[in-house]
Amino acid sequence: MAPYVFSSSADRLDRALVHRWLSTLAYWAEGRSRATQDAAIDASRNYGVYDEETGAQLAYARVVTDGATFAWLCDVFVDPDARGAGLGKLLMAGVAADLDALGVPRTLLATSDAHGLYRQYGFVDLPEPAKYLVRRPDAS
Repeated sequence: MAPYVFSSSADRLDRALVHRWLSTLAYWAEGRSRATQDAAIDASRNYGVYDEETGAQLAYARVVTDGATFAWLCDVFVDPDARGAGLGKLLMAGVAADLDALGVPRTLLATSDAHGLYRQYGFVDLPEPAKYLVRRPDAS
């Protein structure tokens, strides 16, 4: 098993790969343009997991945050060929440690299929989901 390393350096990201993953393989970002993805990266905290030997990126996540009171975890993705090797856990441990160091008291996320992973890092069901709303100007 190759050694893996977590990084919070946006300079290390393989932006083309992240865009390909998300725009073609992620149900929540299918069809997202490269320009939109690059803008999202530039306006967020970004994280990756890499093969230490080759430097290849194997996982990605980003967080939209003010760095003080609130964070939104999104675009969490592990390369399909690398799944099952604990990369999601390594990614989430690094993200959680980074946000904890900032002192951000509240992080939200939306997922349809990875609740078990996120619960390991302190995520719980919304206590009062009826209080939360979403604005989608493009929805009809």
